[in-house]
Amino acid sequence: MDDTLAELFDVIEDRKETLPEDSYTASLFTHEKGENAVLEKLGEESTELVLAAKDDDHDEIAYEAADIVYHLLVLLSMKEMDLADLEAELEARR
Repeated sequence: MDDTLAELFDVIEDRKETLPEDSYTASLFTHEKGENAVLEKLGEESTELVLAAKDDDHDEIAYEAADIVYHLLVLLSMKEMDLADLEAELEARR
């Protein structure tokens, strides 16, 4: 999983730098709402995850959890943070 997250974060960082026109990730960095667009997506996806969990829908839980992780990584990138920041916090909680 660590490799998957690291690879995904690298792609997010690349999209932030290169801003390809056809990239959803790049559009989050250039959205007129700014970081609020990502914050709204995190809220929306969190609600969808809660509903999927309530319905005990394992496929939907995985799907919505992945959406949350993706948008969380975008937010970290927007705030000039990286996976090491997240890992350090998680490690401190062990």
